[in-house]
Amino acid sequence: MLEEEITSCCKKLKLSRNLADMSQTMDGQTHQEYLYKLLAAELKSREQGRTAKLLSSAGFYSIKTFDEVRFDEITLPSGLTLERLKSLDFIGKKKNIIMYGRTGTGKTMLSIALGVAACQKSIPVRFYRTAALVNQLSEAKKTGTLGVSLKKLNKASVIILDEWGYVPYDRTGSQLLFDYLSEIHEQKSVILNTNLEFSRWVNVLYDEQMTAALVGRLMHHCHLLLFPGENNRLRESSINDLYHSIAPPKKEDNEHDHQ
Repeated sequence: MLEEEITSCCKKLKLSRNLADMSQTMDGQTHQEYLYKLLAAELKSREQGRTAKLLSSAGFYSIKTFDEVRFDEITLPSGLTLERLKSLDFIGKKKNIIMYGRTGTGKTMLSIALGVAACQKSIPVRFYRTAALVNQLSEAKKTGTLGVSLKKLNKASVIILDEWGYVPYDRTGSQLLFDYLSEIHEQKSVILNTNLEFSRWVNVLYDEQMTAALVGRLMHHCHLLLFPGENNRLRESSINDLYHSIAPPKKEDNEHDHQ
């Protein structure tokens, strides 16, 4: 049968079986129009399959879209418009997004919506509750499979870290997370959600110098989004003020203090 021959050709050409099925129902006023509509349908089918695969591997525990986000309750930094945020141009520029606000203010929803939009543009994403990733890295270190875990992580262009600082982390895992985030600095985009001021991150990472170094790297190319419930000091502070509030004092500052 001709249908079987078409299916065989699709297999040899590495086209989907759907193409053979669609060939029986597709119509066109000319041979060219028919062929174009058939190939366009195949491309759309492949794109949908690729998006579904990326969404599945991303690790989202629910799917959110921009339509569900209450953007009127989010304070965007100067220079970042809502349109630019939705366009995901920060990913191409390897910029980070840090979302600060109390629990339940929509940080997770927006980060997932950004991740879903990235998947729809064929950009691989990995979403983690930060404590789970820390524990995963620590366990991988113990079992000698750290290289495998990092290889999986490196397949993503965007790393989303949710619930940063909600619970104390394993010290070994914290060091490994610091090492990884330092390694991907300016190589990938990190979206990080937290309810902790930067000055309190030391309670998560245990080491002041490591904390200051990580904040400096994450904030180097970054958009800071503030959510309802943030304290006025954070609202009025610039990114540099926040960084300097926990950065180690400069050598000349120490010398001045001793004079």
